[in-house]
Amino acid sequence: MNNLLSANFARLWKDKVFWLCLAALLACSAGSMLSGCRQAAVNAGSGFAYYLDHFYFNLAPLLGLFCAVFASLFLGTEYSDGTVRNKLVVGHSRAAVYLADLLVCFAAALLFMAAWLAGGLVGIPALGGWKLGAAALALYLLLAILFLAAFTAIFTWVGTAFTSKAAGAVVSLLLFLGLLVCASMLYNRLSEPEMLSGVVITAEGMTMGEPTPNPDYISGGLRSAYEFLVDLLPSGQSILMANLELAHPVREALCSVFVTAAAVLGGLWAFRKKDLK
Repeated sequence: MNNLLSANFARLWKDKVFWLCLAALLACSAGSMLSGCRQAAVNAGSGFAYYLDHFYFNLAPLLGLFCAVFASLFLGTEYSDGTVRNKLVVGHSRAAVYLADLLVCFAAALLFMAAWLAGGLVGIPALGGWKLGAAALALYLLLAILFLAAFTAIFTWVGTAFTSKAAGAVVSLLLFLGLLVCASMLYNRLSEPEMLSGVVITAEGMTMGEPTPNPDYISGGLRSAYEFLVDLLPSGQSILMANLELAHPVREALCSVFVTAAAVLGGLWAFRKKDLK
């Protein structure tokens, strides 16, 4: 395993896709934060106080995209170059090869996360530090690491399932978009207000009426099911993080651990059955 990890990390430091993803995420994070600083400056007289927290986690959903792009291309290159077959020929087990690939992809994901966090620091001079508090900030970072592990496990499974680099990349991107759209739809339904405003616009202007029940509001057991699904999906947790709404940290952490374990076991099983000839 040590030899496999050494070889994988040696290839990682030379991988152009890795460095491009790292630079792109750093630039996106800094750009997003600078845009937030500009928004705070424009609305300075509105009476609403802007803090670093309002913008710092905005790009959390993008982490899964970069994991999908990197894992699919990095692992696809191993197949196209015949590296996977060579590793098995010299005596490494399939489990060791798979786990070494998983660990290097997770290490890359953590570095992407570090670039994202570093880029957001450009907002400190204009917005000051975090208002979340040290404990809440540490909790958010821990949950980010856990849902990154889930994303990595999923896209490592996908990346090792295809011998074609192009096919693996396309499927990984489509899967990421599917997870993001699914989580967004669930989140939007949960964001529906229970009551609709009673404001009525007429020729004379706006008049206030009685609030009416919102037919799109979901409650009871269905709402609990939607909330659980959002927490279960790593894309759902990233959306909640972007909106500072991680309300069930223990459940969210356990969900990430479950998804990671399930994806790792599923990927190992599929890789053992895969015909590499």
